[in-house]
This record gives sequence, C-alpha cells and structure tokens, in this order.
Amino acid sequence: MIERYAREEMKKIWDLQSKFRYYLNVEIAVAEAYAELGTFPKDDVEELKKKAKFDLKRIDEIEAEVRHDVIAFLTCVNESLGSLARYMHVGMTSSDVIDTAFALQIQDSGKIIVKDLDETIQSLKELANKHRNTVCIGRSHGIHAEVMTFGVKICSWIDILERQRANFIHALDEINVGQISGPVGTYSNIPPEVEQITCKNLGLRPARISTQIIARDYHAYFMQSLALIASVIEQFATEIRHLQRTEVLEVEEGFGKNQKGSSAMPHKKNPVLSENLCGLARVVRANSIAALENIPLWHERDISHSSAERIIFPDSLTLVDFMLSRFNGIVQNLNVHEKNMLKNTDKFGGIVFSQKVLLKLIEKGLTREEAYRIVQRNAIDAFENDGDFRVNLLNDEDVTKLLTPVEIDEIFNKEEFLKNINTIYSKILDL
Repeated sequence: MIERYAREEMKKIWDLQSKFRYYLNVEIAVAEAYAELGTFPKDDVEELKKKAKFDLKRIDEIEAEVRHDVIAFLTCVNESLGSLARYMHVGMTSSDVIDTAFALQIQDSGKIIVKDLDETIQSLKELANKHRNTVCIGRSHGIHAEVMTFGVKICSWIDILERQRANFIHALDEINVGQISGPVGTYSNIPPEVEQITCKNLGLRPARISTQIIARDYHAYFMQSLALIASVIEQFATEIRHLQRTEVLEVEEGFGKNQKGSSAMPHKKNPVLSENLCGLARVVRANSIAALENIPLWHERDISHSSAERIIFPDSLTLVDFMLSRFNGIVQNLNVHEKNMLKNTDKFGGIVFSQKVLLKLIEKGLTREEAYRIVQRNAIDAFENDGDFRVNLLNDEDVTKLLTPVEIDEIFNKEEFLKNINTIYSKILDL
C-alpha cells in the first residue's frame, strides 16, 4: 500500500497487525468449533481466548529463523499459551488459516467499498437532479452530435455505477468462503464438522471443495469486479478532463483558494484529480491480470499466488476505496458552466439541428438522398467557414422553396431535443 492513496479505515484492515489478528480469530474459531463438538474442554478454550496474543517483533525474529510466516505466528502465539497451545492448529494446514483469514479481510474491505459506492451514487443523483434541464451538446467521435442535457449524461454514469455495485456485491458474496480441511483438503486429521461450525461462526460459507487452498478463480473474479469499478471511474474522469479543456470549458474540478496549477504558469487550473484517477485505474486493471494468472497453480497447491496476492489485494482494495472517495469529492465540488454549455450548442449557427432539417425536408417530399445532400452542403459550409447554418438554409433556394422562414425557425428549437428527458429520468431516478 502506498500511504498517499491509503485511507485509514481500509489501511487498518491490511496492516500486519490486522493480518495476524485475523489469523488468530480463525485459530480461535477452530478451537471453539472443537469445543462445540465436545473434543476440547470449553473452559480451556475460553482460557485460550483470553491468553492468546502475539507480537510483531517477535514474529519477525522467529520467521528469520524458521522461514515460514504462519509457523512464526503460531510459535509466537503458543509462547503466550503454555499448555493450552495443544488446542491450536489441530489438524490444520497453513492455508486453512491464510485463506480463511483472507476471506474475512476481503469481506471487511468489501463493506467499505459498498459504502463508497453508495455515497458516490448518491452524489451523482444529486448532480443529475440539479442539471436535469441544463442544456449541453452531446458528442460522438468527439464531434458535436445533438443537444441533450448534462443531467442525462450523469444519469448514464449512475446506471453504470449501480450496475457495477450489483456486480461487486455478487463477487463479494462469491468469495465469502473459508476452508478448514487440512492437507490437500481431505479432512484426514480434522472433522468436516469443524469446518462447517468454524465458517458459520465467522460468517463464511465452507468451500464446496478445497485442495489445500481455495481455488483462485474466486479471487480472480473478485479482482475483475474491482477492475471494472476502477475502469468506469476512469471513464467518468476522462469525460471531465475533456470537458475541462480550455476550448470546451463546460465543467471544471473544484479549485481551492490557495491551490496552484503550475509552477510556471499562474493561469493554469488543471484537472489533476481526474488525471490521477485515470492513472490509478491502470494499476487496478494490471493487478486484475495478475489475479487471473494466479489461477493455474501446480497440482493441489503451490505458493506462486501468495506473493502476488500480498500486493494486488491490499493495493487494489485500497486504491478503489481511494478512487471512489476522490471521485465523490470531484462530483460534489464540480463547477458546471451552463453558459458555456449553451454557447457550444449554438456553434456554427446550430449545425446540430441538421437531422431535424433533414427529416423536415423528407416530410416535404424529398428523397432521403436529396435532402441529405442539401443539408450536408449547408452544414459543412458553416462548419468550414465559421458560418451560420440557419442563415445558409434561409439563403438556399432548394430549402426555401419547401420551407418558410417560420418553419425553419421552428426547427431550431432546443426544446424538441429535450421532450423525452423525463422518460429517461423515470428509468434512472424517478423510480
């Protein structure tokens, strides 16, 4: 984890102290399961719960000697237990502890991500409601297309993010599995009932089958959901960056009173927050590829996945948490320049009304090909010569013999583009 991008709540889940705390919770839960089955004395297990502790420095000392982090952890804990240590790690393998604790870390992290998503979606809904009727230009291929509203643009973001929320919750539920099955997953030295009780008490489902580890397609699927969230945030951030360009200037990120945009050029207000999000999205996507490559392990297990997971899971969860929080802040502080939006719709005398002119001429009896030719030449002339499309139409005999000036004026009515805005909103916000 990079401190710069780590928020405190998420960071605490993935620091070393927390990792070993999760390990200890799993070990205690297993001992309690044995006690519930009558294998271990309940009083001894209760005493174990009270006495069990670990020290990071001591774990490091032991690991330097034994070269095994779980053994180092267990040795350290056992030093605090005395004779009670005989109830620790009975019939288990290291992966039982690691993978089950890992699932708990992921679940706790996932709750934070869901909260982030909910807060961001709510901010987008507020922005969409505010700009339901804020006229702006829609673009295809980066080129002016037709008139829409800024609120409709934001509605599309809400739809995307709500879909990713549903995807993420499904992935989080899929990975909500633990294992307490012993070496190569055969329960040779541990009753399957211990696994069932342990997982139930920890809020997990027992894996249907494990081969000493939980299959890594679970983890890859979860990482893909994080990559999708990061990628749609990049989609939104990229749009903001385009709209903040000087020659467009329809929106701007909030800019602090004492903020500076450039060490050399005092006039600069750069979309640095959005640019940052685009860069971080690339990291999360790259991490998801590593998760896919973790799937094909040797036989029943190896540890080639482990080194990668120590990096990609804390980093990706931390980054997505940060990205959602940052993007939420961008949305809440976004400056929307409505006058510029309106001005951009009127460029070149309203060439974006070309389809409406086309359809009107067809209605008057022209073939589509004839109408298209007439409209296109007038529109391109306005575009290439910084002219006025509406004026061009008024001066074109092929047009005026079919349409009166009043009819042409009626075509150039932005409200016609917006007549179904409420229908769109009814599907996204007004449910």
